[in-house]
Amino acid sequence: MRLFPRHALALLALAALTGCHSHYVAIDVRNATPSPISLLEFDYPSASFGVETLAAGATYHYRFKILGNGPTKLLWTDAAHLEHTVPGPSLSEGQEGTLTATITPSTAAWASHLKP
Repeated sequence: MRLFPRHALALLALAALTGCHSHYVAIDVRNATPSPISLLEFDYPSASFGVETLAAGATYHYRFKILGNGPTKLLWTDAAHLEHTVPGPSLSEGQEGTLTATITPSTAAWASHLKP
């Protein structure tokens, strides 16, 4: 008695070989200032995330999936209680890879390694 027809077994083997791949972006937000920053927020298409404080020299790691297309921006408050907003790269649904935002005393520098 056969449990699976041959074509069903072939489909299972093919599914196992191809696997499922979820597109996501891994971001590192680095505080390259000599003081902690507060109210750090990263806005991207359809969502945002953040932390209350990020110590001097610390890096915050996060992974997210892009749903929709649009710009990004990074917002934070420095030790002198000044609010900063720096635009980042535009993202498109389905992209994956890495982003790095390095916060300096006056701005943020972006490095992106994204593929469509």
